[in-house]
Amino acid sequence: MTSGLRGLVAVVSTLVVLASVSGCSGGGGAAKGSGKLTVWLTVDAQESWPDLVRSVNARFEQAHPGTDVTVEYQQWTSKNLKLDAALAGHNVPDVVEMGNSETVNYIVNNAFAPVDPARFDHAGEWLGALREPCEYNGKVYCVPYYVGARVGISRTDLLQRVGVTKAPTTYPELIAGLDALKAKFGTEDRAFSALYMPGRYWYAALAFVKDAGGEIAVKKDGRWQSTLSGPRSVQGLQAWKDLIDAYYVGDRAKDNSDEPAVVGQGKVGIFYGNTWEADAATDSKSGGNPELKGRFASFAFPGPSGGPLPPFLGGSELAVPVKSKKQDLAQDWIRLFTDRTSQERLIKANTLPNNTAQLADVDADGVNGPAAKAATRGWVTPQAPGWAAVEKANILQEMLEDIATGKHSVKDATKAADGRIDAVINKN
Repeated sequence: MTSGLRGLVAVVSTLVVLASVSGCSGGGGAAKGSGKLTVWLTVDAQESWPDLVRSVNARFEQAHPGTDVTVEYQQWTSKNLKLDAALAGHNVPDVVEMGNSETVNYIVNNAFAPVDPARFDHAGEWLGALREPCEYNGKVYCVPYYVGARVGISRTDLLQRVGVTKAPTTYPELIAGLDALKAKFGTEDRAFSALYMPGRYWYAALAFVKDAGGEIAVKKDGRWQSTLSGPRSVQGLQAWKDLIDAYYVGDRAKDNSDEPAVVGQGKVGIFYGNTWEADAATDSKSGGNPELKGRFASFAFPGPSGGPLPPFLGGSELAVPVKSKKQDLAQDWIRLFTDRTSQERLIKANTLPNNTAQLADVDADGVNGPAAKAATRGWVTPQAPGWAAVEKANILQEMLEDIATGKHSVKDATKAADGRIDAVINKN
């Protein structure tokens, strides 16, 4: 779920409809066809909490008889192309789901209507990594939906074989565990990686920047400026480089997109990822190995600073296009879909809620407990108008590859990246 703003090419395709809730079923009620609300959600809702969508549509119909709700499911890779095409015309959806790193360019270009935070549960406690991408010039333009946080995931069976019986809670404990894995299994198999963390995995590398007190970019005098070559940012990236130099065995010029499949090969002791990737590593459909089922456990990955490594909080927002003719109804549907009851359903689906108050409701001993703990230190990419261009140009990935492969020092690579980022980060 992570995003970046993508594409301006219109691609129109057939959309999948989950529910079309009629205000007239049988007898009584408002006349059928008196109104329709169109909601665009990504396939995550279709695959993981379709019952929540159905129940919210039913609650909405009861409150607004005669209004039909049509939910159309979008793929992450193509939804923005379709949205750009819709916004260029007049037939727009009334509610759209956006990744939290996708909202800025749409907001600064007046694509979304303001919303009233007072209408929504726990608005005063929304997670900063979800709240900040919705704020612009003193107004709020979207509503936090849900969030995910990366954590450490270990092969408990391998750790037990080297005498490690509990998850590391400090960086020295993490290093000790990695040393033990490397000494035992790395000696037996040169392809074994005590830690899987490939070179272009920027969500992982930049977590070390945040852990050291560095920043990707800061806003000063109304303009954004890249700060990756700052001393604290360099310190964090050097710590990341030292870690992968010591424990990662593999291609340093690749990213983490095939992480579950690689882990499923059985030659990884610990990796850094989303909690669902542990299940994917045991699923043959994802390239995983079913024989590994039950051998993974998650933990809050310790950072060198002493606390949990601050994770990128990839999440979703819900916005109302400014061209929608049903903006008030759209806000009310979002209100129901993000209220306390709905957030409780997301927690049961091993998804983190949109607010700090309900993070306490996540089972500390469950698979998402460590992610809830890590989320308190979470971060999001700079809310700059040109951040989409930074991601599109793969500036971060290329910088990290240069560092990971030893092509350039941390200092030289970050200085070059700062120049490239500064050239585009302030452009709409």
